Amino acid sequence: MTPKQRLGKGLGALLPLQEEASLEAAEEGAAPKEAKLPLEKLRANPQQPRKQFDPTSLMELADSIREHGILQPLIVEAGEDGTYIIVAGERRSRAAALAGLTEVPVLIRNYTDAQRMEVSIIENVQRADLNPMEEAAAYRQLMDLTGFSQEEVALKVGKNRSTVANALRLLKLPLVVQESLARGELSSGHARALLSVVNPIYQARLFHQIISSSISVREAEKRAAGCNQENQENSRKPLKPVLARDPELTAMEEQFIESLGTKVSIEGDLRQGSIRIEYYSMEDLDRLYELLRNH
Repeated sequence: MTPKQRLGKGLGALLPLQEEASLEAAEEGAAPKEAKLPLEKLRANPQQPRKQFDPTSLMELADSIREHGILQPLIVEAGEDGTYIIVAGERRSRAAALAGLTEVPVLIRNYTDAQRMEVSIIENVQRADLNPMEEAAAYRQLMDLTGFSQEEVALKVGKNRSTVANALRLLKLPLVVQESLARGELSSGHARALLSVVNPIYQARLFHQIISSSISVREAEKRAAGCNQENQENSRKPLKPVLARDPELTAMEEQFIESLGTKVSIEGDLRQGSIRIEYYSMEDLDRLYELLRNH
């Protein structure tokens, strides 16, 4: 398999290999400039999709660089202050520093904002996996910057359109769930199960069950279906007459739900009443007990 085949169709088109430089020069008038630059002159791309760099993975790459050197030059663009912006290869630059290198091979190119973002995303997606939220945010940023459709983004990064669509759906999850997914506490399969839950209250309940009980994706999907069925059954129940209620009680109720991750209802008024907290398993009861005891 050739290097171009390994990188994939999208990256091969955006990052021409050295033997293709003469063809690009004929088409665009100038080939990328090859050079070696001091690491101290390189700075990170502010549009870099990757926000987290795994230390273990970086050390493994650093060991490889010590033994074999950097096989693929970094792609950089000249800045206005004598430094160079890393368009593709920040991970390699970090590993090179860990390996003790003081300079790295680069290809100096010029890009529009859209092209720079496109190359950064493709380089990250195809060379080393982003976490699910980084990938989703990168697709959205690329679409906003270029006006690409989901199909066009999928074509550029060499993915199926459904893969891009499913990634973008993750951005609809509550922030606390997105953060948990980025940390690796949830899998993409768990996230898809949560997305299928139509009622936010039941969605929050299922999220806390997944975190506290480490349930499988299959079990999460089963409970998600149960949440939707319960929500549908409750929606069919006749509505009781509702008296005017103090908005402060409603706000408190919503805060309880957000803090406890389960259904909470307050009966009464600001002077007297009761609080009903629901749980749905022994694990859920233990979780609520610990939360309330600690507070």
